[in-house]
Amino acid sequence: MDGVVREGERIPRRTPPEYEEYDGSVASGIMSAGLLKVALEDCNQYGPHAMIVLLVIMSTVTGLLLKLFSIF
Repeated sequence: MDGVVREGERIPRRTPPEYEEYDGSVASGIMSAGLLKVALEDCNQYGPHAMIVLLVIMSTVTGLLLKLFSIF
C-alpha cells in the first residue's frame, strides 16, 4: 500500500508503522519502549500521552532557561 493514490485523493498513502497493544498502566506503557520512541514513532497506544509528557518537559526546561537568562 506504499505510494498508492486512491480516487479523490492527491497525497499518496504510506504504510502504517509497527504498532503493538500494551497491557498495563500509562507510565509502564511509555517506559516499555522509551519516552522518545513512544512519543515520536507512536509504537503503542500511549503515543499521545508520551507526547504530552515530552511537551511538559520541554516547556519546563525552556521556562527555566528563560528565567535563568533574565537574571543575568
